[in-house]
Amino acid sequence: MSRVCEICGKGPLRGHNVSHANNKTKRVWRPNLQKIRVFHQGKVVRMRVCTKCIKAGRVIKAPRVPATP
Repeated sequence: MSRVCEICGKGPLRGHNVSHANNKTKRVWRPNLQKIRVFHQGKVVRMRVCTKCIKAGRVIKAPRVPATP
């Protein structure tokens, strides 16, 4: 699975850790992805969505269905 938001397309960013001595080592900033159940095209599906999209209301979370005995 790729680490990309299925709504906005946000993915990992690459750069350097920079020490006080200006040594540079490679690092990755990954988006905060959550696997949630959402309504998508009239169906309930699981999607990997970043928290910014969840907070902004770009997805409609599916209601919980209580377990039936």
